[in-house]
Amino acid sequence: QVRLVESGGGLVQAGGSLRLSCVASGRTFNNNPMAWFRQVPGKEREFIAAITWGGAVTNYADSVKDRFIISRDHAKNAVYLQMNSLKPEDTAVYHCAASVSTGIYSQTYEYSYWGQGTQVTVSS
Repeated sequence: QVRLVESGGGLVQAGGSLRLSCVASGRTFNNNPMAWFRQVPGKEREFIAAITWGGAVTNYADSVKDRFIISRDHAKNAVYLQMNSLKPEDTAVYHCAASVSTGIYSQTYEYSYWGQGTQVTVSS
């Protein structure tokens, strides 16, 4: 059974930082892209960042560019999201996702596996 488990969320003041982690089990994704999305109640899941299997190519939503950094560790079968200069509008449940394809994607339908999410709350 494939599982993605996120951790690292919490409550932080505006301007602060958090580092999210996502560890996969049940299969490796070393040859596949992984990504982070976020969702607030009543809204669609929003693309945040993606990284190719080798880590050489990354893609970010404009809303987080220059503030967030995605990275991955093949040895740990994990992907990370370093979030800096957090804003109240970054408050959401953050989900990691893994694709079984190659390339780099920003659409939810490109990802086959999803974690349950970790809550990030940014206070003003």
